Amino acid sequence: MPTHAEIRHATDPDSVRRLDTQGLRAQFHVGDLFRPGEIRLVYSHYDRLILGSAVPEGGVLTLDAVPQAGTPSLLDRREMGVLNIGAAGTVTVAGQAHEVGPGEVLYIGLGSGPVSFGGAGRFYILSAPAHRSCPTRLIRKEDARRVELGSKEAANERVIIQFLHPEVAESCQLLMGYTQFAPGSVWNTMPAHVHDRRMEAYLYFDLPEDARVFHFMGQPEETRHIVMKNEEAVISPPWSIHAGAGTGAYTFCWAMAGDNVDFTDMDMVPMEALA
Repeated sequence: MPTHAEIRHATDPDSVRRLDTQGLRAQFHVGDLFRPGEIRLVYSHYDRLILGSAVPEGGVLTLDAVPQAGTPSLLDRREMGVLNIGAAGTVTVAGQAHEVGPGEVLYIGLGSGPVSFGGAGRFYILSAPAHRSCPTRLIRKEDARRVELGSKEAANERVIIQFLHPEVAESCQLLMGYTQFAPGSVWNTMPAHVHDRRMEAYLYFDLPEDARVFHFMGQPEETRHIVMKNEEAVISPPWSIHAGAGTGAYTFCWAMAGDNVDFTDMDMVPMEALA
């Protein structure tokens, strides 16, 4: 059966200014993602990014037709990145089974056909439109690019682990990786920045049940926040800042699509401009 995706429409900054907490969450917050035995997808009108999950629970789940994509098979005009945040699992593409371990990413190129998920994995799915095919590739943690940033004094000691990145694995336009914090560090991406040339999506995970991350968004002069629990995602518009602070250390997966695949393509926002 086709897999249906929930649609999230793009929203302009002036409209977001008028939203209350529930309205803000309805537009940008993505909860209840990882349901056992299900594939769940959200189709964002920001850069047409699809984000979602597959939790096979020892069985097999197959992702093929998604009506919102407008093609017989989802990857007919798209590429995909899959991050496993659970135990070891299997992702099968074009008849080849890939054993994807915890914290590893599988890139799947345009035109690859149906994708099946099996084993004990908890798979986070990201898909963006593509105009060329790049090779399907499993990227293990030791193959990723690591960038260490921050300090204990600023409570932002962290490592950025880049998987779908021009220096690691070729993709058409999808960039993807995750950031891990050292114990005692809680702040990410501060000073904040924006990049009108591409949107982002975040999945927050590795949080205890009683922990929270405050995800900051909005225009620099009109900041807002969304409270995030473990294994919840948020859609970040191109016009919005994105930063966060947690009640303890955490991990977040970042992904982006748009006009530029340069990870450092950003417009910094001075601290004094935030309000």
